[in-house]
Amino acid sequence: MARAHPTHDPQPVHRSDPGQAVPNGGSAIADERAERQRQRALRRQDEDPAPVARAGGVPAAETRGAHFARKAHRTRLHIYALIAMLALVYVVALAASNTAHVKVDWVFGSSSVSLVWLVLFTAILGWLLGILITALSHWRTRAPRAT
Repeated sequence: MARAHPTHDPQPVHRSDPGQAVPNGGSAIADERAERQRQRALRRQDEDPAPVARAGGVPAAETRGAHFARKAHRTRLHIYALIAMLALVYVVALAASNTAHVKVDWVFGSSSVSLVWLVLFTAILGWLLGILITALSHWRTRAPRAT
């Protein structure tokens, strides 16, 4: 028995029981899958600066402003990646040039450690603390949620 494609149904069927029959011989699972695909397309349409046209799913022409915003965002991402790579190269060069052993005084004692490990440890610790502080400040200053 051939099943009709869910998009060929003349009217969408909304139901709460997944086992309920769909008109024209379609299955409830196929209808739910089509609904999920439609929801994903709507979310992509909200996120994408070039919205999908309603008829046929053909992308609408991208406006000049949307094209510029997309290119500017891509350029910013490339600049951030370049800065991150330069910072990584700098930290590696700094660590490689500082190979001597140093005495580190703690509050309750002291230890001797290679300066390379001390530099790498403080760089990684600073990076992680920066991520934590950024996440906390974002969380504390976010817009109130609608209830």
